[in-house]
Order: sequence, then C-alpha cells, then structure tokens
Amino acid sequence: MSSWDTFLSPYKQAVEELKVKLKSLREQYQMSSKHTPIEFVTGRVKPVTSILEKAQRKNIPLDQLADQMQDIAGIRIVCQFVTDIDTIVHLVRTRIDFDVIEERDYIKEKKESGYRSYHMVVTYPVHTIDGKKDLLVEIQVRTMAMNFWATIEHSLNYKYSGEIPADIKSRLQRAAEAAFRLDEEMSKIQGEVREAQQIIIRNREGRAD
Repeated sequence: MSSWDTFLSPYKQAVEELKVKLKSLREQYQMSSKHTPIEFVTGRVKPVTSILEKAQRKNIPLDQLADQMQDIAGIRIVCQFVTDIDTIVHLVRTRIDFDVIEERDYIKEKKESGYRSYHMVVTYPVHTIDGKKDLLVEIQVRTMAMNFWATIEHSLNYKYSGEIPADIKSRLQRAAEAAFRLDEEMSKIQGEVREAQQIIIRNREGRAD
C-alpha cells in the first residue's frame, strides 16, 4: 500500500460513514409524514492529482494537508427546494457526532462565476486501528438546479484547465441566473408539489395494503 493510500484511507472511511448516516436521515423522513428535505447524498475523496494541484496553487505544504486542506473528503447533499437548505443546515449543525467549524453561504453571496451552494466544514472523528483521527470534511448543500449548473461548470473548467473562454463564461453566468430563477419559482409552488408528493405516497401505501 502506498503512502497516499494510507493517508487517504481514513478520509474514505469518513465519507462512507457520513453517507450512511445522512441517507439514514433521508429514510427516516420518507417513513414519516414530513417533507423529505434530502433528495440524494453523494460523497468522494479528492484524487491525488487534484490534491497536489490544489496544494501547489494554495501553497499548502504536503505535511500540512490534513490541517489546511478542508475538502479532501467531500459530501454533497442535494435537495428540491431552496428552503430545504436551511432545514439541512440546521440538521447538520445540531448533530452530536461531528462539529461544524466553518460555514460559507454562496447562495446569498454567490461566486462571480454564478456558483451557488452552502458549504460547511466539519471535524469528523474516524476510529482506526491507530486510534481516533479528527478529519476535516466539507459538506455542500444545494438544490438540484444548483447541482446541475455546478456539474456543467466543473466539466468545462476541467476541459479548459480553469480558463473558460469569456463568451462561454458569460453564458454560464446567465444559465446560473436562470437556474436560480427556476429555484425561486419552484419555491413559490412548493406547497402544490408537496401535496402532490403526499398523494403519490398515500396511493403507494394503499396499493401495498
């Protein structure tokens, strides 16, 4: 096993454990009569090439990665409505199995590119054969529209090595605003959507009986 495998192994453990816990939370909502704020949960450990590139860009010494790079482990929680984000943030803040140490609201204060998301950095304890390790994990919370836009923007950044042409960048910014208007419109009709979802659930339960 390489030194990178050894270093990243606890981060992989943290991601898998958090995914299980957050998906379980989603299932609890689904079994209740409450609206489910979590649509889906994903997670990843940053590839070594990305870690090295970011360390060089941010001037982070390799022996200080664990303390200075907050997104080696990343969890993404995607929801339907903008209002769900506040619910999820509250749920994360009130957990007792990890501690929130930093929050960045890129929804109220969007990035210049048009990127919107709510970021939280937590310290998560992982229990290994060498004892307990407190790891930094970044949790991103966003709507499906925000996630779709961010996925496209990430792909284009990769294609153009971070230097997206001005005309495409401008179109991306307009698309970001269109996505946010969609979120706002869906929030206005979320009562109708939730009522429809409840009808679907009741019909499924009726067929199960």
